[in-house]
Amino acid sequence: MKFHVSVFVGVVHFLSLTSGKAVYGNGISQRTFQEIKEEIACYGDVAKAIINLAVYGKAQNRSYERLALLVDTVGPRLSGSKSLEKAIQIMHQNLQEDGLENVHLEPVKIPHWERGEESAVMLEPRIHKMAVLGLGSSIGTPPEGVTAEVLVVTSFDELQRRAPEARGKIVVYNQPYTNYSRAVQYRVQGAVEAAKVGALASLIRSVASFSIYSPHTGIQEYQDGVPKIPTACITVEDAEMMSRMASRGSRIVIQLKMGAKNYPDADSFNTVAEIVGSKYPEQVVLVSGHLDSWDVGQGAMDDGGGAFISWEALSLIKDLGLRPKRTLRLVLWTAEEQGGIGALQYYQLHKANISNYSLVMESDLGTFLPSGLQFTGSDKARAIVEEVMCLLEPINVTQVFRAGEGTDINFWIQAGVPAHL
Repeated sequence: MKFHVSVFVGVVHFLSLTSGKAVYGNGISQRTFQEIKEEIACYGDVAKAIINLAVYGKAQNRSYERLALLVDTVGPRLSGSKSLEKAIQIMHQNLQEDGLENVHLEPVKIPHWERGEESAVMLEPRIHKMAVLGLGSSIGTPPEGVTAEVLVVTSFDELQRRAPEARGKIVVYNQPYTNYSRAVQYRVQGAVEAAKVGALASLIRSVASFSIYSPHTGIQEYQDGVPKIPTACITVEDAEMMSRMASRGSRIVIQLKMGAKNYPDADSFNTVAEIVGSKYPEQVVLVSGHLDSWDVGQGAMDDGGGAFISWEALSLIKDLGLRPKRTLRLVLWTAEEQGGIGALQYYQLHKANISNYSLVMESDLGTFLPSGLQFTGSDKARAIVEEVMCLLEPINVTQVFRAGEGTDINFWIQAGVPAHL
């Protein structure tokens, strides 16, 4: 994966120091690249101090311990839940106690969905209780459930070819996993495409490269003018089993019960803290992760780890007594899992000042052994980032990959702001 706390904090700090203007569009201020390169090279000792504190010093494992305390205390943090709002209030207090500046909450409206009780049972060709998880924003079934014959397909194209067979059935998608971005389309759009051909419900093979009989939930989206049908994810194993059964000509019947409900939007907050820049306080380097999670796990990896190393980046800089030229702004997003809802509202609130955003960063790929950073920006901006990454040679993390993106920062990327993931 692409992130480690010392990597994150190093890039955050050094990009907040170089160049007097925002690294925006194709401009890198009036300074020559050679001048910027020489300035970056002067921060070798600072880089070593950051690495030593994060990896070997008193801050070793601090972000882990902070995260463990939150997830053990609060647990899952679903959009619209009391647990999420409790976590936000705890983090607001934590950031204040950490001595960060301008700590505040920015109000937003977010979706409120609850899954309720749910089950899926194969009735034919044999009785088999299936592991199932409703997908975010799905409607529920009637109390008696939906009982229908199954149509198994491996793609949207196959569904269209067999559209006459789908009416009145439960569509099961057994799409092969090639990569996440391709496979996740079936989770997001599967219910809509099934409803268009008259299906009563849809079940989606979990979007995962491997499985230990564990369904993976996530958001799905309805479309105006298309009937809403219940939709849930099933395990890779059950999807494959039904595909084999169907290929033999077996009749498959499933009873699906879902108690899912959608409620009016709830009040929530993006959580913000800063280290104010010494020379260009109006210019911002933004670091971020999201506090919300799904309801069937603690959200320690998605995205507790990303949120907490983002906080740790500011903590380490503060602890070392460093004061960057630009403002470092930490944002802990709410309702990312519902499609970046909190981040969209932040963008709408702050986009008038977009020229002051030098760089936006998000950690939401998991926190593992680092290999580098993903970056999206101009060639000139990339050259600066590559020089900064050279400072992290002591921990052998110097690569700069392409295609940096993230649900919460894509709004800024699409507007031309350089980005890391």
